[in-house]
Amino acid sequence: MGGSWVDDDWEITSPSNGVQTVVLVGRTGNGKSATGNSIIGRKAFKSRASSAGVTSTCELQKTVLKDGQVLNVIDTPGLFDFSAESEIFIGKEIVKCINMAKDGIHAVLVVFSVRTRFSKEEEAALHSLRTLFGSKINDYVIVVFTGGDDLEENDETLEDYLGRECPEPLKEILTLCENRLVLFDNKTSDTLKKSEQLQQLLSLVNKVMAQNGGKPYTDEIFTELKEGAMKLRDRAEEVNSLERCPKGEMSEMKEQMQRSYKEYNEQLKRITEIVESKLRETTCRLEHQLAAEHAARLKAEKIAQASQMKSNDEIRKLREHLERAQRETQELRKQAESGRCAIL
Repeated sequence: MGGSWVDDDWEITSPSNGVQTVVLVGRTGNGKSATGNSIIGRKAFKSRASSAGVTSTCELQKTVLKDGQVLNVIDTPGLFDFSAESEIFIGKEIVKCINMAKDGIHAVLVVFSVRTRFSKEEEAALHSLRTLFGSKINDYVIVVFTGGDDLEENDETLEDYLGRECPEPLKEILTLCENRLVLFDNKTSDTLKKSEQLQQLLSLVNKVMAQNGGKPYTDEIFTELKEGAMKLRDRAEEVNSLERCPKGEMSEMKEQMQRSYKEYNEQLKRITEIVESKLRETTCRLEHQLAAEHAARLKAEKIAQASQMKSNDEIRKLREHLERAQRETQELRKQAESGRCAIL
């Protein structure tokens, strides 16, 4: 739309138009962007091996599936690279992601890699998701494991890997999402394998939708941002439709538009601050939890050391007692031998 005050990408849609939105979240290096490309069917997101990550901000790409279903895929930067220093950046990106999702999120694809160990940061970020969006978000989570090619090379299945490597926090996540999981090989050139893993994922998305009554995840933040954007879009359309009106009236309309734009930016700022505040609370709570776990671990180690020292001391005393008994036995034998010789 020419001359619009709102980003043209902000197309107001409704669930009835068949558009579904999935969001990729996960730690940098787990293969979010590569998974997004596998879903889209083309290299839409930048993806390469990098410890610093490639995705620097939320990005939306869309595709039309074979059945005509329009699928929006939102790739996020390292929202799981969680630390107190990153709260502001993460807060802004979460709000941007919500803004992109428009009518809500139909599935949250939590991406892990079979190549890396499940980390405390990933556990913390999952707690943060539940803090921000409530336990209801669990009903929309699908776990995607990348690195299917590695398992295949080792003649392993995902079940083999989870049976061997699955830590308790990851088991808890899988339980909370009712074991909705899928394995992706983002390096394969096998068309059939690409199709099969995509169909498995889309089947899980449809299952999530069915279990949630066909309704995507939304909350008051989604609603508030959508209403603000719609109000701003309406103002922009009014201005664009009155290009030939009297100059004074046009000037007044533009002033109203500027006020609406300012109100919307203030709304975004306020919501971002709320998200950042929740993130700080979560960070603080997790830091206390980690500190408590560390203290408990140190206490357990001290108890184990004390127990080991006590055990070592008891073993030493037993050894000394045995050696003394052996000496006494030898002495008695010598005395007996001497007595026998004297009698003879």
